[in-house]
Amino acid sequence: MKEEREKISILGCGWLGLPLAKSLLLKEYEVKGSTTSESKLDVLKNAEILPFQIQLEAHQIIGTIEDFLKETNVLIIDIPPGLRREISSLEEMTFVNKIRNLVPFIEKSGIKKVIFVSSTSVYADSFPIVEISEENKPNPDTESGKQLAIAETLLQSNLNFKTTVIRFGGLLGDDRHPAKFLAGKTNVENPDAPVNLIQREDCIGIIEKILNQVEYDNWGETFNAVAPQHPTRKAYYQNKAQILNLPLPTFAEHSESKGKMISSKKVETILGYSFQKEI
Repeated sequence: MKEEREKISILGCGWLGLPLAKSLLLKEYEVKGSTTSESKLDVLKNAEILPFQIQLEAHQIIGTIEDFLKETNVLIIDIPPGLRREISSLEEMTFVNKIRNLVPFIEKSGIKKVIFVSSTSVYADSFPIVEISEENKPNPDTESGKQLAIAETLLQSNLNFKTTVIRFGGLLGDDRHPAKFLAGKTNVENPDAPVNLIQREDCIGIIEKILNQVEYDNWGETFNAVAPQHPTRKAYYQNKAQILNLPLPTFAEHSESKGKMISSKKVETILGYSFQKEI
């Protein structure tokens, strides 16, 4: 049990943020959580998470963001970009503007530690396929990846607080598996590309490991976070389809595969984290 309960605010209590909040409560943290849905406030309250309805928009923040951030030791930002179309100008970068609007409130609150949940989509697929570590410069080729990369820089370049960035791979959980999306599909591209996935339990474990760092100077790092297993897309998704009793996907066998192999060695060496669940 902690001698002094640290206060954590989780901006975005969704698929990852809610179970993270519940896990932190069990470890004697005080937790505030935000949701955009009024109907979910009771879910947070019943889990003993102090609930806030907060909506980040491109030009404003709806809700009591000052109270949400007040007396917080660590802010965890876990809101997905949710972008599916191309953006023509910086002014239209909705997600980036949301983060930009949030920054002055973080500064005013006095928070000194921030965790930003990002994605390995900040790295583009390539041919030939190469191993990628945190030393590789982001080169996103999707709109969500581009905005995540800009948001990372926006937060980490701010000298008023230290932001640790975690770039998670594809997220897996009991109720979420990409094999369901690919089931029965034909001519799926990149059969020989390695998968870069991570179980939700390990996402939570890595965040908790960062929170438990003793040395303040360790904050401000960037971590790639994917499970160390990297089977090919074809081998992995056909095997999972069999296990889940789903129609097998078929792959474009005669095309060159683009992809990337994300290394999580820094998580294992710097944080000393051992992955708990295979993909």
